[in-house]
Order: sequence, then structure tokens, then C-alpha cells
Amino acid sequence: MEQEIRYDRPNTVSGLIAKHKELTQLRDWHKAEIKRLNAGIDQIAAVITLFDPSAETEAAKEFAEKRKPARRTGIKRFLLATLREASEPMTSRQLAELWARERDMGDDRQTINKARSSVTYAIKDSIKQGLVECAGQTTDHGAYGPYKLWKVKEGDD
Repeated sequence: MEQEIRYDRPNTVSGLIAKHKELTQLRDWHKAEIKRLNAGIDQIAAVITLFDPSAETEAAKEFAEKRKPARRTGIKRFLLATLREASEPMTSRQLAELWARERDMGDDRQTINKARSSVTYAIKDSIKQGLVECAGQTTDHGAYGPYKLWKVKEGDD
């Protein structure tokens, strides 16, 4: 039997829930609009370069900068420092959440998944170099577990 939640001011709570939903929808609309505008700007810049290859537009410069491969030295440095300071082994999910928070990337699921992909790549690279090792698996996981735990590899003295 489920217990019904009773609020002192139910109209206030329902109003806040409605406002939250409204603002979330507005944010999603603006994200989609920004994406559409960026696509239009990139397309216009491409057409400009078709007619005049020597023409430099800010959009063309930004487009070229966006296409550069990401440097992973920062994330690897972060990964190793975080694992060294950690009191216990960590999952790639925990590391991705910390990375996203440190870089002010946001905390939505899509962003965390992208950060997790970068963290996983850095972990694999660090394993190849002998810097990081697997420390077992989680025991208190949800439906998507178990998750591997990672730690800095101990020195072979």
C-alpha cells in the first residue's frame, strides 16, 4: 500500500512543478534553436568559401577550430591526479561526473556520457602505459552494473 504525500501548500508545489516543466521545455527549445542557427551559419560560411576561397569569415574559423581533434592530456592528468587522491578505487562514471563538474560542462545525461567516453579512453591509454589498473568490480550496482573500479597502479619495487 502506497502512502499518499500530503503538502501543507499543495497549490504552491503544483505551481513550482509546472514552472519547472515550463522552464525545462523553454531551455530545450533554445538549445534546438542554437543548433539550428549554428548549422545555418556554417552553411553560409561554406557557400562563401565556394565563391571566394580566400574570404575569411569568423564562422569559417570557428568551424575549423571545432574540427580539431581533442587533446586528451588534460583529462589524463585529471584522471591520474583524482585516482591518486582518492581514498578508494573509482568507477568511470564517478570520474566522468567529477570531470564534467570541474569543467562546468553540465550534469545532464548526454554530457556525462560524452565525458565518460573521454574518461574511458584516458583509462585505456593509461592501462597501456602501466599507470592505471582494475581494482575489481562494484557490488552495490543497479540494473546496469557491475562497474569496474580503477586505481593508480602500485609501483613495482
